[in-house]
Amino acid sequence: MNKSLRLAPITPANVEMAIGVKVRPDQEGFVSPVAKSLAEAYVQPQVAWPRLILDDDRPVGFLMAFLDIDWNGKGVDFRSGLWRLNVAAEAQGQGVGRFAVGAVAAEVKRRGGMRMYVTWEPGEGGPEGFYQKLGFQLTGEESGGQRVGVLDLTELDSR
Repeated sequence: MNKSLRLAPITPANVEMAIGVKVRPDQEGFVSPVAKSLAEAYVQPQVAWPRLILDDDRPVGFLMAFLDIDWNGKGVDFRSGLWRLNVAAEAQGQGVGRFAVGAVAAEVKRRGGMRMYVTWEPGEGGPEGFYQKLGFQLTGEESGGQRVGVLDLTELDSR
């Protein structure tokens, strides 16, 4: 994995770089554009954790985590995980996605979480295989037509 990868909060100084992160055209149906994610973060700042992924000072991706959301609206099932992951087309296959998942896992654990969730759009060419390679297991749930995966963070310590 690239050792120079790091996360940066979205600021006025880097928001244009974040918006400029574009996935491959064949992946556009699987993830929302960064601008939409930033709009959602703006209206849900209590749960959204958007970050620019930089390789040194070059933008190579964007992630947005959800932290302690009321999953079913009943106040009994609070979850955290990866909401969005956009890896720039030219940076794919270089460990950026793996880094992003690890960074969100670390933040969830830092906040006391033991599980990390992710949702994805099913379909050929989609991210399901990527998430399963990282250890996510299907929960059998759907959220807005997307599949839900969970990663047991207590098992990460023993790997």
